[in-house]
Amino acid sequence: MAKKVVPEGERRRRKPVKAGGVVLSERLYIETALRMLQEHGRDGLTVRRLGVAIGADPSSLYRYFRSTDDLLLAVGDELAGRALRGWAPTGDWRADLRELGLRVHSAYLAHPQAAILTASRVSGRSHEIAADEAILGVLRTAGLPDAEAVRVYHAFIDQALAFAALDAAALALPHTARAADEAVWQATYARLPAGTHPHIAATAPRLVARMNTSAYPTALEMLLDSAAAALNSAPGGARPPNGADAAR
Repeated sequence: MAKKVVPEGERRRRKPVKAGGVVLSERLYIETALRMLQEHGRDGLTVRRLGVAIGADPSSLYRYFRSTDDLLLAVGDELAGRALRGWAPTGDWRADLRELGLRVHSAYLAHPQAAILTASRVSGRSHEIAADEAILGVLRTAGLPDAEAVRVYHAFIDQALAFAALDAAALALPHTARAADEAVWQATYARLPAGTHPHIAATAPRLVARMNTSAYPTALEMLLDSAAAALNSAPGGARPPNGADAAR
């Protein structure tokens, strides 16, 4: 028989319950799922293993989530919430966007296995909505017209999540595989002869120094430059620079 699914609105109003000597709650499941993903990856996140880890009947999961996929969406929303925790706009649009982007990237990288599974998802949950509202708020308050604000927002959030997924995938590799990948720049690229690969040979020391680090901070600055150009060309003409832009 199919298990009864409690509507999401009711789940969020439901108080924690005690089962098998454990006080169950949505937050307990989310935190346990994060830990299990960190330790075992996606294959380790099953209803049965969640029940064992929590010390409750496996079917108790369905009091709070429709499925393990629904739980994964909640995990992604939790990462968005952690990115926002303690953040407040300063009025300097560029500094605010930079901090939001770095916060999102860092929050996901703190849980690489979860990042790989959730960075591409859209949950429609409260923290995700709050993050989107914050980003759009920064852009619209800076003076971007709505169409341009949405264009920059789209690029901004997809860039942050795409780099989070890319960098998380590298962090999630077994140590030996990751070390082998990182060694290729020194062992192979740095030894290519200028006669056959002049451009790689000319830049090899810089490639070795940079290519095993995330390109996200650089890409983020490029996007912020583009947003600044859009802001300066918005109706009404160039706006007086503030904060970080004044020093550029």
